[in-house]
Amino acid sequence: MEFRRLGQSGLRVPVLAFGTATFGGGNDFYRAWGSTDVTEAKRLVDLCLDAGVSFFDTANSYSTGMAEEILGAALAGRRQEVILASKATFPMGSGPNDAGSSRHFLRRACEDSLTRLRTDHIDVYYMHGFDENTPIEETLKTLDALVTSGKVNYIACSNFSGWQVMKSLAISDRYGWPPYVAHQAYYSLVAREYEWELMPLAIDQGIGTVAWSPLAGGALTGKVRRGQPIPEGSRVAQLGLERAGDVERLFDIVAVLEDIAREMGKTVSQVAISWVLSRPTVASVVIGARSEAQLRENLAAADWRLDAAHVARLDAVSDRRPIYPYWHQRLNPRLVTPAV
Repeated sequence: MEFRRLGQSGLRVPVLAFGTATFGGGNDFYRAWGSTDVTEAKRLVDLCLDAGVSFFDTANSYSTGMAEEILGAALAGRRQEVILASKATFPMGSGPNDAGSSRHFLRRACEDSLTRLRTDHIDVYYMHGFDENTPIEETLKTLDALVTSGKVNYIACSNFSGWQVMKSLAISDRYGWPPYVAHQAYYSLVAREYEWELMPLAIDQGIGTVAWSPLAGGALTGKVRRGQPIPEGSRVAQLGLERAGDVERLFDIVAVLEDIAREMGKTVSQVAISWVLSRPTVASVVIGARSEAQLRENLAAADWRLDAAHVARLDAVSDRRPIYPYWHQRLNPRLVTPAV
């Protein structure tokens, strides 16, 4: 298993991370992802560790804490073997202070996550989204206290816009607080918007990218093809194709994925994941699975790499005109970050 440096931190992470949104199935939304229980989770954890995937990704909001509880039980006795990431910000109740990135919520959210995960520290602690109602200084000072106390090793963000990341980094620098070392973001062949601003920012500031949903919610698994119905019971059938964007463009991308998969003797999913791993700033890709078969297939994506010609074909079929000002900046390539 290849390990890459997470941003400018000293932490090295495997190129694949195992995501646990499939654990618990606490409501209709998460049941569409999966309902993995503790027994099943232990088996999936075993398969990951056997393959060298020691990076486990969860969040307090996944099934309202159930995913953390199940992961904590599955990792019992093996905590020192893994890199553990969790998140906070999204609602954990209906009260006015049961969400966000305030000192009041984060201190309690971190303690609750530590309890559910059966650990005394979280290796990578993400702000799951940007809280516009809390001063950034308050959030970062609270995170600094969690790092100083030893409850958190590194801080990171997820689903931020460019100015939110940059302002946070500037404030951390001003006060000498730990900076965000990584940005966990939605990135796949059908969702390349990350490249327009967030990737150039990550290149410039040394931020590691942890990509979530590299298969676009199941749309890039090969189950969705032009002229064929979506298989009943599949995740994409339950969640829809919203993440995939333009459906005709999706069909074009899948067709090229299938061609390359045949040429390489791989699966469509493996090719789609490998493409994300080939991109600048990407330190790790979060994969999930509802079964051992799915997990084994996704784990195998780390064993090989696409060649330059295949990457170019996928780049071409998935490219689209960006929104302003990025299309205008493309007209003056010498003035902006080199093409990625």
